Amino acid sequence: MSSPSGVARLLRSRSLAGRFLVFQLLVVAVVLIAVAAVSVAQSTREFRDVRGQRMIAVAENLASTPIVRDRYADPLAAQVLAPDVDRAVALSGAGLAEIADPAGLVRVSSDPGRLGQRLDLGPSRVDEGRAWFGDSDIGGVHSLVGQVPVLAGDGAVLAVVSVSERYPSVWELLGGAGERLLIYLGLGAVLGLVASWLLSRRINRHTRGLDIAEIASLADHREALLHSIREGVVAVSTDGVITVLNDSAAELLGVSAGAIGRRVDDIGLDRAVVDFLLSGEQGRPDEDDAVIATGTRVLALNRRAASSQGRRIGTVTTMRDSTELAALQSQLSSHRSVTDTLRAQTHEFANQLHTISGLVQLGEFDAVHDLVGTLTRRRAEINDAVTQHVSDPAVAALLIAKISLAAENGVTLAITPDSHLAALDPALATDVITLLGNLIDNAVDVSVGAEPALVQVRVTDAAGLELAVSDSGSGVPEHLRESIFSRGVTSKPDVPGGRGIGLALVRLVSAQHGGTIEVTDAPDGGAMFVVRLPQAAVARRAAHA
Repeated sequence: MSSPSGVARLLRSRSLAGRFLVFQLLVVAVVLIAVAAVSVAQSTREFRDVRGQRMIAVAENLASTPIVRDRYADPLAAQVLAPDVDRAVALSGAGLAEIADPAGLVRVSSDPGRLGQRLDLGPSRVDEGRAWFGDSDIGGVHSLVGQVPVLAGDGAVLAVVSVSERYPSVWELLGGAGERLLIYLGLGAVLGLVASWLLSRRINRHTRGLDIAEIASLADHREALLHSIREGVVAVSTDGVITVLNDSAAELLGVSAGAIGRRVDDIGLDRAVVDFLLSGEQGRPDEDDAVIATGTRVLALNRRAASSQGRRIGTVTTMRDSTELAALQSQLSSHRSVTDTLRAQTHEFANQLHTISGLVQLGEFDAVHDLVGTLTRRRAEINDAVTQHVSDPAVAALLIAKISLAAENGVTLAITPDSHLAALDPALATDVITLLGNLIDNAVDVSVGAEPALVQVRVTDAAGLELAVSDSGSGVPEHLRESIFSRGVTSKPDVPGGRGIGLALVRLVSAQHGGTIEVTDAPDGGAMFVVRLPQAAVARRAAHA
C-alpha cells in the first residue's frame, strides 16, 4: 500500500484516477455524515420521548410531596424545600429542578442563582392545570423541560414545578447510540477510504494516468485520424463483433456506421468478405494482400492480429479498392496475350518463310505455289470459322488470336456451331473481350497436357448474351465453385482454387451489367464457365451506340 504522501499526490493530481478518488472520498464522507445525522436524529427523538416523560414523572413526584404543597409559599421556601429539589435532581439525573409561583417567578431552585428569575412557561399550558413537556431555553441552554402544576382543592394553580435537562451534544448522542455504531462508522470510513484508493489505482493503471480532457482529446484525435485514412480499416473482436469501422471501409463494404457493435455475419456482407474477416479468429495466420471480388468491387485486404498487454483482442483488416487495378491487370494480361499471339504467329511465319525461301532456292516453284495456297486456305478457314458465327470485329479478332495462341500450347480452341454474336456497342464489346479473354486463358492453362486438349467456346445473343467456355482439365470441386470467383492473391501465380484475379474480374464485370457467372461440369469432362448478361444490358448498350 502506498504511503500517505502518495495518496496526497493522487488527491492533488488532475488525473482521472485522482479525481475519482476525491469523488469517492466525498461519497464516503456524505454517507457517513448521513448515517451519523440519522443516528443523531433518532437518538434525539428517543431522548425527547423517554426523558420528557421522565421529567414529568419527577415533577409530579415533587409536586405531590406534602412539604412542597405546605411550604411552597413560605418566605423561607428556598431554604426549606432545597433538600427536596436537590433530591429530585439527584434521583432523576435531571439538570435543574425549580418551583415557581403561577406568574413564573422562581421561588425554589436547585441552582441558587436562578432564585427570583422568571421561568419561561413558553407554549406550556401548565397555568391551566395541565402537565407539559417540551423544549425551552433555560439560562441560554437548550433543554428538555417537564412542568407540572401544584393544584388547590378547587383546581386553582398554586405553583408550578419545573424539572429540566439539557439536550446532549452530537457526540454524546452518537455515544449514547452505542459504541458499536461508532465502531461501524469507523470501519465504514476506513473500508471506504481503502476501497476508493484501490479503485483509483486500478483506474490510474488502465487510463495511463491521463486526465479526462486528455482522454477525450485522444479519442477525438483517434476518430479524426481513423476516418481520414483513405484505406478502409475494420477491427473485429475475438467474438466476431465489429469494433472499429472507418468511413472508407463502410463505403467499400457498402454498410453504414451502425454496423459497429454487430457481428460480421449479421450486416449483409459478401460471404467471402465474412469468411476473411472471421478467419483470423479461427486460428489462421495473418494474410497479406488477399484479393476478394464482391458484387461491385475488387478489394485488396490485409489482416493482422491485434493484441493489448500481451492478450489477443481481435484482428485489424485494412482494405483498398483494387477495381481499377484489376481492370488494368486484365488489360495487361490481354496485351500480353496479344504479344504472345504475335510472337507465336511471328515464329510460325518465320518457319513458313524459311520453307518458301528454301523451295525457291531449289527451284521448286510449283511447291511454293501449293504451300502458299495451303497456308492461305488454312488462315481463311480459321477466320471463317470465327467470323461466320461472330460478327463483332473486336470479339472475332480476340477469338482468332486465342486460337493461334492455344495451338502453340498444344490445345485446340473451337467455336461451337450454334454460336452467334451480332455487332456490339464498343463499350460492351470491350467488356465481352475481358470476359472471354480471362475465361479462355484459364481454360487453355488447365487443358495443357490433357487428352484431348480441347477448349470449346459458345457465344450466343438469342436471349441476352451468353458466353460459355468449357475445358478438358480436371474440373472445379463443388466446394470451390463459389470461392474461385472471390479470392485471389496478387502477384502470385499459385492462387486458391487454381484461379487468380481474372475470375474475380469476370464476376465483377458480369455484376456491373446485371449478369451472373456460374461453373458446372462440362459434358465431356472438365469445367464449363457460363456468363449470362440480361437482354436489357445488351439493348441498353445498343441504344447508347
